[in-house]
Amino acid sequence: RERERETEWGKMFIEKFRVESPNVKCGEQEIESLYSYETTELAYEVRDGAYQWVVKPKTVQYQFKTDTRVPKLGVMLVGWGGNNGSTLTAGVIANREGVSWVTKDKIQQANYFGSLTQASTIRVGSFNGEEIYAPFKSLLPMVNPDDIVFGGWDISIMNLADSMARAKVLDIDLQKQLRPYMESMVPLPGIYDPDFIAANQSSRANNVLKGSKKEQVQQIIKDIREFKEKEKVDKVVVLWTANTERYSDVIVGLNDTVENLMAALDRDEKQISPSTLYALACVMEKVPFINGSPQNTFVPGLIDLAIRRNSLIGGDDFKSGQTKMKSVLVDFLVGAGIKPTSIVSYNHLGNNDGMNLSAPQTFRSKEISKSNVVDDMVSSNGILYEPGEHPDHVIVIKYVPYVGDSKRAMDEYTSEIFMGGKSTIILHNTCEDSLLAAPIILDLVLLAELTTRIQLKAEGESKFHSFHPVASILSYLSKAPLVPPGTPVVNALSKQRAMLENILRACIGLAPENNMILEYK
Repeated sequence: RERERETEWGKMFIEKFRVESPNVKCGEQEIESLYSYETTELAYEVRDGAYQWVVKPKTVQYQFKTDTRVPKLGVMLVGWGGNNGSTLTAGVIANREGVSWVTKDKIQQANYFGSLTQASTIRVGSFNGEEIYAPFKSLLPMVNPDDIVFGGWDISIMNLADSMARAKVLDIDLQKQLRPYMESMVPLPGIYDPDFIAANQSSRANNVLKGSKKEQVQQIIKDIREFKEKEKVDKVVVLWTANTERYSDVIVGLNDTVENLMAALDRDEKQISPSTLYALACVMEKVPFINGSPQNTFVPGLIDLAIRRNSLIGGDDFKSGQTKMKSVLVDFLVGAGIKPTSIVSYNHLGNNDGMNLSAPQTFRSKEISKSNVVDDMVSSNGILYEPGEHPDHVIVIKYVPYVGDSKRAMDEYTSEIFMGGKSTIILHNTCEDSLLAAPIILDLVLLAELTTRIQLKAEGESKFHSFHPVASILSYLSKAPLVPPGTPVVNALSKQRAMLENILRACIGLAPENNMILEYK
């Protein structure tokens, strides 16, 4: 019988559950579900002699098939030796080995706090008048993060133990215990192009991949294949957690189509960024690639290639701290009928990310990804905002070496309220940057792998197919969500989480969580 425990606030928590429904079949290797997707379609039609907007409820039957065989997963990080890469690797080892360590406050146990898949819950129903919750990861079989095998590339040859010490993120007692596990972990040579990152990164570049851009792509493919063979993993996911690059120019004849991008690769064009080269290698190898930085890695030609090859790509830029708060607060304000008119966001940090962002060209990439986060929320309310009207939105990032990985974020939100009044909300957030980013990286690779095991088809379709290779399902974890062409961009955090959870619920035949609780009304 499943273990149940009642929490202090009267809710019930269950570790796992089984769905019994005529619309769900659970086999030895897959789960099949039949799902009724309730939506609406709009039409602008003549009614009573005049054009009117007409909203029509619509039901579409979908079938889902989920392969329940969980693979042995290899994760290759670009920028493995950076703060994020070393912190994530250390955290997974600490959890796997059950490490505890002494802090000035207590004996701390390893955990996965901050991870959506590992540390959050979903509501599954009610029982005897109590809300019943279960782990998010209980929805579908997922890779256990303790079982992940890590590898990757870095332009610095420093081993992961020394990288962890250089990052100054984790407590020293923990570092001492993890050092024996990490000393032998050395990144593969990485692609280095000083034209795309700040000049202050040159001192780290002692582990650099040589050759033309085409030769570099071929070497990355070779590295992925050799890693997969050596570590005996079933699948590999590659994620960029290296430096923010400057934006690439999108040029007709260079990177606007697949053919032009591949021809540019043959010509060794300078405008192809290192992150695009890694992504190209992954798409050619049909390995999922996720961009955790804000630059435009996914130029049009690369997106087209991913679609043609049905190879998963996702991004952009980890949504970890200030922007995550913004996507909650602005959604709340606009949803409450309050009009944000000015948003000023200031950050300072002292890690290598901050040093790289001190260059104007790389800061511009970050500014773009942070600035667009409120657009869909503003455009959703034509009562508050005129067409084309937006709040003033300013982003400032400063490099302050002394604070290290402990990033400070200060935000001022000014809004118009009832009868010409003004409201100002000021937030101050101090957070350890890499300790927020590491569990997001974990979620991205786990969910990317999971989605490759899900197939679906709508009524009228003859064959099952995977999700669109441009993985908008990962939007919850991204500042600037990459979506398929023609798809609306959603930045509001609650909508993004609901989308992700409800899709996974559909895979096991559960209705979307709508919070109506009509049985008690």
